[in-house]
Amino acid sequence: MPTDVSLRLAAAREAAGSAGIDALLVTPGADLRYLTGFAAMPLERLTCLVLPTEGEPVLVLPRLEVAMAVEAGVEEHGIRLVGWEETEDPYAAATAAAKGAGRVAVDDHMWAERVFAFGHAFGDAEQVLAGPVLRQLRIRKTPGEIDALRDAGAAIDRVHTRMEEWLRPGRTEREVGRDIAEAILAEGHESVEFVIVGSGPNGASPHAEVTDRVIEKGDPVVVDIGGIMPSGYCSDSTRTYVAGGTAPADFLAYYEVLQRAQEAQCAYARPGVSAQSVDAVGRDVIAESGYGEAFLHRTGHGIGLETHEEPYIVSGNALVLEPGMAFSIEPGIYLEGRHGARIEDIVVTTDDGLERLNVTTRDLVVLD
Repeated sequence: MPTDVSLRLAAAREAAGSAGIDALLVTPGADLRYLTGFAAMPLERLTCLVLPTEGEPVLVLPRLEVAMAVEAGVEEHGIRLVGWEETEDPYAAATAAAKGAGRVAVDDHMWAERVFAFGHAFGDAEQVLAGPVLRQLRIRKTPGEIDALRDAGAAIDRVHTRMEEWLRPGRTEREVGRDIAEAILAEGHESVEFVIVGSGPNGASPHAEVTDRVIEKGDPVVVDIGGIMPSGYCSDSTRTYVAGGTAPADFLAYYEVLQRAQEAQCAYARPGVSAQSVDAVGRDVIAESGYGEAFLHRTGHGIGLETHEEPYIVSGNALVLEPGMAFSIEPGIYLEGRHGARIEDIVVTTDDGLERLNVTTRDLVVLD
């Protein structure tokens, strides 16, 4: 992991105690990897970190998974491993590790059946969400985490610089998407999270799935791609291309607007301004040019061990940005039935400004 897991455990314990929580219960997912360094599989068998505010942290897991946790170095961070047999009750082991807890916090993505099982196992203990505690730790990235996100940004940028190898008229979106997915792995990612290749009218759908549509000459094509690096940290970047020939005049007109909006947002975003004000800067540029209703989504989302996490750059979010927050700036314009465009960079707030972690050109690229 890019940072010391032991420090994260101590910070989580302190934050939980300040919130009046006696123990955190964290099952497989980004929160567990953040706190233990262990990318546990989300199986039907219970795996759960029990982090009491007083007492040792314990990872309850199936006995058959113990060797993997040892290999991941979980014990090196002062976490005791408790492997349970197939015929044992893992919830009893978890409650024993948080004996006497009157208020426990479950991770936000815990399966409902486990929330109910813990409710029964803990009896009269109050259950709350762990998100408000863990979110405040994860939202500010350490220098090590930022380095991991830089590596992810550089890896996905390398894929975008190779787009001319695959994106051309006569090929289907699915064929192009398959080649891109292979390149995401080849350029250093451990897994592919998503590949969007929205050509022509399909580009007007921000989350378009790849189809068997044949890309035509002059088609605008939205390419939004991302994956997970061996570090666990994610990449995400969107560029819009023209597949040879000349793009439609109306597309060229609003692409220039979109580029100005994204540039204005990147120039404005910094510590001390609100998330919603970053959204407003770009939205105003787009609205003033007559495309306000065609900007269908928020400006951005946080990124780290998850592709989408806090902070969300959206109207109504008064959160004030602080140094170390990493998020996307990705305004878009989408004309239903015709075409669309999006420009997305992952950025991180510095002490007095912003660093873009994606550096490929934001100019419209025409691929011959």
